[in-house]
Formats: sequence, C-alpha cells, structure tokens
Amino acid sequence: MRMLVLGAGLQGSACAYDLLAYTDHDVVLADLNVDHLPAFLQPYLGNRLTAVRVDANDRAGVRQLMEGISATMSAFPYYFNHGMTVAAVDAGSHFCDLGGNTQIVQEQKALQSRAVEKGVSVVPDCGLAPGMVNILAEHGIAQLDQVHSVRIKVGGLPQKPEPPLNYQVVYSLEGALDYYTTLSWVLRDGKQTQVKALSEIEHLDFPGIGTLEAFHTAGGLSTMAQRYEGKISTMEYKTLRFPGHAELMAVMRDIGLMGMEPIEVKGVKVVPRDVFISIVGPKLKKDYTESPDQVALRVEAEGIDKGEHVLYRFDLLDRYDADTGITAMMRTTGFSLAITGAMQAAGKVKPGVWTPDEAMPGREYIAALAERGVVIQESRVVLGR
Repeated sequence: MRMLVLGAGLQGSACAYDLLAYTDHDVVLADLNVDHLPAFLQPYLGNRLTAVRVDANDRAGVRQLMEGISATMSAFPYYFNHGMTVAAVDAGSHFCDLGGNTQIVQEQKALQSRAVEKGVSVVPDCGLAPGMVNILAEHGIAQLDQVHSVRIKVGGLPQKPEPPLNYQVVYSLEGALDYYTTLSWVLRDGKQTQVKALSEIEHLDFPGIGTLEAFHTAGGLSTMAQRYEGKISTMEYKTLRFPGHAELMAVMRDIGLMGMEPIEVKGVKVVPRDVFISIVGPKLKKDYTESPDQVALRVEAEGIDKGEHVLYRFDLLDRYDADTGITAMMRTTGFSLAITGAMQAAGKVKPGVWTPDEAMPGREYIAALAERGVVIQESRVVLGR
C-alpha cells in the first residue's frame, strides 16, 4: 500500500520514518521544501520513499497526490486540517492529522456521513496530546465499572534544563503560547467548565526526572470533555514543566507580552507576541545533540472496578534517540500519527470521523508503541474496598 505524509518538518519526517521502518508500506512525503530531508530518511529515498514538492495552499495539487493512496497522515499546520480532510474523503483515502484545534475537529466531525458513504475513516487529533494521552485515558476508562476522575499530565522537557524558563522548544513556541493564553475545558462535578491556562499548579515526583509542576493548558482533552459530560465527575488535562516555569510565563502573559493586538512603539505598529517570539524563540531553540529532549506522561483513571476503588495509571518517559537523531517529541508525536494511519489502512478503524479515544484499540496501540521502544508503564493501584 502507498501512504501519503503531508509535511516534511519534524513530526512529518518522524511519521514517514516510522512507516518505513516498522511497516512494508511505500511512502510519499510531500511539502513545499523536500530538498533537505533528515539523515534518517536518506537510506529510503528512491526506494520506498518518494519526496514530492507541493504547496499546502494548492488544494488541487494535494488532492491529486491523494489518488491511489491508502491513508494520508497530515503534519501540516492545524488550520489546513479541514481542507485536507475534505480532499482525502473525496479521494477515498483514510485520513488522520496532528490536530490541536477543537473547533476544527468539530468541523471535521460534520463530515461523518460523507466519510461513511466513501468507506473511509478520519481520525483528527492523533499526535501526543491530543492523541496518545486520549487513547490511554479511554483505555483506563474501559477497565472501570464506574469512573470518578480522569487526570492527564504530559510535557516535552529538556534533559538539561537551563534557567530561567527551564524549557526548550520541542515543537512550536507559537503553539505553546496559544496553549498558555487559551482557556482550558475541564469537567467539574460532571459539567464542562473553563479554567485559566497556567493555573492550579501542582507538584509531583516523576521517576527518572524528579519534581515537576503541572498546570492547566488548552487542547489536550480534544472532545473528551463533551463526550463524558454528565458521566464522569472530574476530567482535566495539564502540562508538565520544571518548577517555576508556569509562574514566570503567567507574569509575561499577564503584563501583555503574549498579546495579539498591535501596539504602537515609536511610531511603528508591532504585535507583542511577535516580538516575544522573536526575542525568546532563539534562546529556547537548542541543538538536540547537545541538549537532548525527553517526554514525560502520566494518565490516571480512578473509579470502581469489581467492587474495589482503584487507580489505573499509565506512565511514560521517552528520550531523544541518539542513534537516529529523532527527538522524544518526534517519537511520541510522529510515531503516534503513523501508527494511527497504518491501523486505518489495515481496516482497524471503521468508516466515519472519530477522535482517537473513540476509534483506536488501546491494547494494540500500546503494543505498537512498545515495538518502537516507546514503552507505557501500566499499573493498577487499589485505593480501598
């Protein structure tokens, strides 16, 4: 089968590598710039990997690429996702993307009958968060007779944190600032509620790293809060960072440095966030060979199982792979996208538009991650009877 990966950046390249290394599919990797692909893809070029130049704004060109494609995986920016979904459905190609914008997911959901009619599946929001964390949360929920709470914590972190922010860019600083400035949907007493980003900081000890802080950010739950409103009392998503990060970022947000409204500076209109990114961004970009990254994840589902009050916990600590040069964020995000697309192509996701928690077989997904060295540690803790 032929698979199409849209976007040759960090996540798209990792997705293409996963398909080439762990499946027997041929891969087409498409982007505006495909002249400088990473070293880990070079051995496959001209054999099972074909690189094609395409502009994401050229809908007809992208649609033509989808002809004869079993599944399309999009690592394009989120604002292209709806248009790419329409093109894939029309072409009869299964489709999945990295998502990150719940409103666009709702627009994709509106294509349900069209996808069913075409016999294809669409799975938005299937990277790390949203994506992996939602599948693990659903897997925990499925093991409980009654569910009291679901708590998700995840973060991309430097292995060698440097003050004052103790952070380095592992995907997009602009994306991180969106999460730091957007209200987060949670469930409280079974009702959907919005809470302020960077709020309700809590500390936890994470094996292999030490003390981390967790705080609210937007987007990680995808549509799970809507799905489980009135069914689960508490559900929340928090980002993990080293202690002190959230307070510093909240100060910078609250004094306006992340604002989007132009202001006048010495007669020139500037957007505060653009200035912030221009100044801070270069300081947070590191050479991963010198400052490798890591991804920490904890998903907990608490409730009643066979008369016992229990906690199902899923932990992950993944680190930069020096052998391939693939970062932990690429492994957990790009590989997740590839696994989803491969399962769709294999017919393991029924036709229609589904979020990962609705569609992906948890146990098989966890096993696929383990095959790639992304190992989820599962535990069941009895809290009472």
